[in-house]
Amino acid sequence: MLPIQDLNPRRRFPFVTFSLIIINALVFIWTLLKPADELQSIFMQLSVVPFNITENPVALETPLDIFRSMFFHGGWLHLLSNMLYLYLFGDNVEDRMGAFLYIFLYFFSGIVAVFSQILIDPYSRIPLIGASGAIAGILGSYLLLFPGVRVRGIIPLGPYIRFAEWPAWTVLVMWFVLQLMSGFLALGAETGEGGGVAFFAHIGGFVAGLFFTFIFMRTFRQPPANERRRVLYERAKRYRY
Repeated sequence: MLPIQDLNPRRRFPFVTFSLIIINALVFIWTLLKPADELQSIFMQLSVVPFNITENPVALETPLDIFRSMFFHGGWLHLLSNMLYLYLFGDNVEDRMGAFLYIFLYFFSGIVAVFSQILIDPYSRIPLIGASGAIAGILGSYLLLFPGVRVRGIIPLGPYIRFAEWPAWTVLVMWFVLQLMSGFLALGAETGEGGGVAFFAHIGGFVAGLFFTFIFMRTFRQPPANERRRVLYERAKRYRY
């Protein structure tokens, strides 16, 4: 299912989430202005290349490469799919955690995602680009914070489209299982110089989000289960029509 709406109103405007979306969009527009041959060189020089980090793991450039990689995207589909998930699930995680912890979650997940992919394919010379790993961390966080929230989406059935509404835990667990299956199926497969999907970056980022949010929920007092259910019920009523 492709999610298009979560029935989970926020309390505050998500400044960090919207800022991340805008920055990603601006960086992508900047890359569109570059010739294709020059763009490949930019990705090689300014983003994470697993081979380079494996050969020189303590290089001063590595932290900058990781940070910059999270804002590069390889095409419109790559950008739009990432920003859709960030928009749908990031605002509520930011609302619950606050801006500072949310920023930490985002970049912590992105860092873990990068090294998860490098661990699987340490000598790849294909740049790792995209916010997918960091956003996967947000999905993992959302799973723990809002498992019962209803998520609306579309299911393509050949030439037809079916609309569905499932609990968030179903949507996110299915997404994670798909990443696991795709990742293990891709092990040993040749992706070519054009690159492919870094499934283990998604897996690593998602697990990092689960881990960080588990610590967060144990450190900061959370609303009781019956209170969370009551709030979700009241929020759901706003969407009735």
